[in-house]
Amino acid sequence: MTYCVFCEIVAHREPARIEYEDDTVMVFRNVLNWVPVMLLAVPRQHMLQYELWTSGTIALVARAAADAGARHCPRGFRLLSNFGPDAMQSQPHAHVHVIGG
Repeated sequence: MTYCVFCEIVAHREPARIEYEDDTVMVFRNVLNWVPVMLLAVPRQHMLQYELWTSGTIALVARAAADAGARHCPRGFRLLSNFGPDAMQSQPHAHVHVIGG
């Protein structure tokens, strides 16, 4: 496997503003800051978007994403997941965006 910045964040080898983590999921701030709240919920295990969404791990990632959205954006938020480069996915490691504000 080639270098994966999300795997490096999960391993605490790259810096990130971590909002939540457990044995399966990590939620951290997206460095892009296009909107007031922009978080990423990722499985700790490297997998692709399709693998995440067709596995049992999606329930855990979705719960962490929804909880983070409710905590950081009590007036409302969006969950977004892009599949592949034509959908603007820039990182191969599966993730769900939490967008609000």
